[in-house]
Amino acid sequence: MSQYEKLVERIKKLDKNLRFNEIKNVLQKMGYEMKSPSGGSSHMTFRKAGYSSITIPTHEPIKKIYVSMVKEALENEEDSEQDA
Repeated sequence: MSQYEKLVERIKKLDKNLRFNEIKNVLQKMGYEMKSPSGGSSHMTFRKAGYSSITIPTHEPIKKIYVSMVKEALENEEDSEQDA
């Protein structure tokens, strides 16, 4: 099992000890682009055409609600791949 697959499994299990960089790597591998809001915010927004944007704080550990948002994005991506 690759490191990416292990991270995906941790996200699906709503692991409480995920780091921002781990979440960032998974989202970028899925095709999301990271944007920093103007004004020096501590949150980063991930955008991908055709999908809802995801805003995640950079402090760690990442709260369960944000991991849940990434899990939903993963599931939506898997569903769209199965429909194709």
